[in-house]
Amino acid sequence: MTIAYGVIFALSLLLPVGYYLVVRKTQNEPWLFVLYLSVCVVNLGYLLLSLSKTVEFALAANKIAYFGQVFVPLCMFMIISGLCGFTYKKWVKYVLIAAAMLMFGLVLTTGRLDWYYKSVELTYADGAAKLIKEYGFLHPVNLIYVLGYFVAMLVVISISLKKNNGKSQKIAGLMLAVVFGNIGMWLVEKLVTWNFEFLSASYLMSEFVFFFVYWMLQDYVHKNEVPPPVIVEEKAPIIIVDNMTRAEKIKTILDSLPEDTVLSTRQMDILERILDYKSRKEIAAELHLSENTVKTHTGMLYKALGVSGRDEIYAMFQK
Repeated sequence: MTIAYGVIFALSLLLPVGYYLVVRKTQNEPWLFVLYLSVCVVNLGYLLLSLSKTVEFALAANKIAYFGQVFVPLCMFMIISGLCGFTYKKWVKYVLIAAAMLMFGLVLTTGRLDWYYKSVELTYADGAAKLIKEYGFLHPVNLIYVLGYFVAMLVVISISLKKNNGKSQKIAGLMLAVVFGNIGMWLVEKLVTWNFEFLSASYLMSEFVFFFVYWMLQDYVHKNEVPPPVIVEEKAPIIIVDNMTRAEKIKTILDSLPEDTVLSTRQMDILERILDYKSRKEIAAELHLSENTVKTHTGMLYKALGVSGRDEIYAMFQK
């Protein structure tokens, strides 16, 4: 059993590395990185708990696991909200973080007060240590905390599924599978007695799904893959913005870039809308992203094009 926890912990360490090597190149999603770190902490706690020889060490390992666990549903909710096009005020995020810390504070009372656990006993099964717990009167707070996030995730996904955007619905469908998978595993953990913490594997599978979703959103488009536009001869020798199609503008811009320069699918989406003179707010609404996310992608687009703003983009195809 300890070997299984060790393997899961080792696999969970790969995700933060994958985030930096794949996702962060074009998409800065801090909640995804925090989720990966939180799951690493959870699995480290489970591994240490399985190796425990004393109740004191087991309680310390259990607290480490809980420190990661209180942030996992928060991160999942924020990631799912972002993928489904929802944004929140900063104060909402601060409140949710404070609630997570308060939840962890209740766990820290273990061993000193009988509020969260009345008593604990260390036992061994399949070569691994396990805590047998008698719950205190504040333990149901954890139940409310987790269920509250599951409900919030389902509400966000349901709203997204009602939108007529095909991409949004596909992503929402994947998120629905993630949420129901975690709900099912969480219920099994609560209703059935196991010698193994299956949530560790459930969290890991959820991480891989999120990684897959963000990887899908990063397909690179080489400038020579952009289909050539149909060029219509202009009688006037001076070409102005409104006399060019969007495809012509894109070709003009991409032709000016070095051969090894590529733009991500998301950067191409934003470039097209910039060429349609849409504001950041309008772009965010169309792409179901937050304005901050659009701002991040726009900055990366400017860097790739070697410009500092929209005016310089427009100047690239003006003669």
